Amino acid sequence: MASKPRFSHFLAIDWSGAKGARQAGIALGLAHAAGGPPVLVDRGKGWSRADVLALLRDHLPPDTLVGMDLGISLPFADAGAFFPGWDASPRDARALWAFVDATCAADPHGEASGFVTHPEASRYFRHSRDHVGDRFHLPQATTREGRFRRAEDAQRAMGLRPVSNFNLVGAAQVGKSSLTGMRLLHRLGRRLPVWPIDPLPAHGSAIVEIYTSLAARGAGVPKGATKVRNFAALNRALGEIDCPPVAGSGTIDDHSSDALLTAAWLRIAAAREELWHPAAMDNVIARTEGWTFGAV
Repeated sequence: MASKPRFSHFLAIDWSGAKGARQAGIALGLAHAAGGPPVLVDRGKGWSRADVLALLRDHLPPDTLVGMDLGISLPFADAGAFFPGWDASPRDARALWAFVDATCAADPHGEASGFVTHPEASRYFRHSRDHVGDRFHLPQATTREGRFRRAEDAQRAMGLRPVSNFNLVGAAQVGKSSLTGMRLLHRLGRRLPVWPIDPLPAHGSAIVEIYTSLAARGAGVPKGATKVRNFAALNRALGEIDCPPVAGSGTIDDHSSDALLTAAWLRIAAAREELWHPAAMDNVIARTEGWTFGAV
């Protein structure tokens, strides 16, 4: 079921949890509701997390749907807490963001090392092949891969392979990017609503969590090949969602292709009413775990 889109712009942010002032892994793709190919939002020597925060606070085009490729929260529904057994465990997602940001106050550049090395918090994470916190494999974990949110359960049912937000190991890990993203979301405050933790407003801009592999699958990229690394493959995928090609030839880094393809996908997906009402999401899950836009 589709409806007339109310957003005028669609901004996809491929995020990074890496250390450093500027991140090669951060890329921003922008698509206009009126059509045309998506474009990369250039930032000269590269984006910092502070740059992205400033853009979201003060420089967004009006009525922009922002998709951020990170986990906006941690598993909660499986155990009734983010950190079961820890008295300091926050009550909901916004309290979690504040908790992470306060714990990482000494970390520069919006990093999150202070959280994953915290004596209590570190117990819930997989840090390396040989260093697994004693609370990473809680009884509530449905697999040896760790705990998952309900949105990630939905992704798995769709044939995707999300990684637990408590996992800090491997190229596919999203733990560090999620934690640094939570710091940004906390510092953004109430400037922009973050769906579904906040209700989707009738007007204005909003943020949603995205999973670029989900967008790639929606654009016809074959299972097992969700990373696009050349312009020919990118333009084939854009063509599958009726988007004009972007200019370029040869190779393209996967951060840029993820941002471009996901911005174009958001433009068509935002009009699908059912994506805003996933069956497995209730009010408690929305407030605590959030959701990944497009997971059904």
